[in-house]
Amino acid sequence: MAWIVKLVSIGAEGEEHSTDVMRIARTNTLADLGTLGLSLAEGKRLLASIQREVVAAQARVHAVHRLACRDCSASCRIKDYRQHAITTLFGQVAVRLPRFRCARCATTEAGVGWPPHVRSTPELDRLRAQLSALMPYRAAAEVLGQLFPVDAGADPESLRRHTFKVAESLPMPVIAKPTPPAEALVVTLDSTFIRSCEDGERHLEVRIGNFETMAGRRQVFGAVTKIDTDPAALIRHSLDAVGRTEGTGLTAFTDSCPGLRRILLRAGVDELPMLDWFHIAMRLQHLTQVTGALSSDSSERAAAKAVIVEEVERLRWRLWNGKAKDAKVSLDRIRAVMHYFRGEPGSRRSIAPSRKLWTALQALDSYLVGQSDRLADYGERHRAGLRVGTALTEGTINFLMNRRMAKSQQMHWSRRGADRLLKIRCAVYNGTLGSGFGQRFYPAKDFPPLMAAAA
Repeated sequence: MAWIVKLVSIGAEGEEHSTDVMRIARTNTLADLGTLGLSLAEGKRLLASIQREVVAAQARVHAVHRLACRDCSASCRIKDYRQHAITTLFGQVAVRLPRFRCARCATTEAGVGWPPHVRSTPELDRLRAQLSALMPYRAAAEVLGQLFPVDAGADPESLRRHTFKVAESLPMPVIAKPTPPAEALVVTLDSTFIRSCEDGERHLEVRIGNFETMAGRRQVFGAVTKIDTDPAALIRHSLDAVGRTEGTGLTAFTDSCPGLRRILLRAGVDELPMLDWFHIAMRLQHLTQVTGALSSDSSERAAAKAVIVEEVERLRWRLWNGKAKDAKVSLDRIRAVMHYFRGEPGSRRSIAPSRKLWTALQALDSYLVGQSDRLADYGERHRAGLRVGTALTEGTINFLMNRRMAKSQQMHWSRRGADRLLKIRCAVYNGTLGSGFGQRFYPAKDFPPLMAAAA
């Protein structure tokens, strides 16, 4: 049993022209499941054959048209033909393009709108960038070659160059469609580090930000420090992308880094950002762990340890419920019983837990004094369903940076390479690159398309 796939073109006057594209042969039984339908190789050959025929027909029709000279508006004639090899998603095609010449002023016209140096279609460039953003360049090249009849430009280094070109054409996040105005926005800003291949540097600092509305719309951005990308401009543009207006209320969260505060000021976020609960909780967790290691070899030390454990939990409750002014009471009560652990021995590999606790108390006290004007009633915000910190951004750092550039992939990065790839990853996750393949963020009440959700 055999089939012949025909491609039928219909002209402007209704005339038809058919071309045999491919012949498919199959057995008459289904004894072998492997012969069911088309194979991947046959599908790729079929797509490549159809692509070549369609492109050739487009080139023939294009050669029939006579352009008007852009200088004198006279009719142009065909001067000669030039072959252009263009790589598409469904194979490389040879396009026979005419060059036109004006008979009056001798001006030469190409007759096409794309630059002469372009050798691949925009769709293929976007897909290369999307796959390279989601997986290593070599794996992206293998996936591209396995699933599509792409027979050129699948080298990992080629994918890297194409990805950088796409990133450089995206200086700012693209607003895909007009967004409704947002009544309130939450801005969370944090920083992380990745391994560096630059001379004299072990790590590169990366700023990651989240922008979220009450309706669930989200935008992310990322930028490597000490490069031409301006994080303040990215923040301004991302705020506009999620619907910021003059009446929009902005709530910002950062850690204690003053550099992040300066970036928010340059971006137009004038309100003092709140200190996120995540970093406070991490310091309290360290305090709890050190307290648990205290010695209780005597009744006095056991009683003192119980007091310290109780006051640490009370300290957590006070900071969570906006009673930071009473935090010093708990710290003083802990210091009042610390003398019971005087002379506590340490181990060969570690100092005494009481000394660790004393150091942690001093650090926490200094931290709370320095950040006292940025503390909030986190419990009240949490009960109202509002954000209490940068935990969302911590998760963003994990999927935006670590899965591709740090933990899952033990790589070293240059500043330019990391910044360009991060820009592509943000565009993919925001759904502003190509068809939305890989998009992750949708409003809570909207159901994503089936194909995008599967990606």
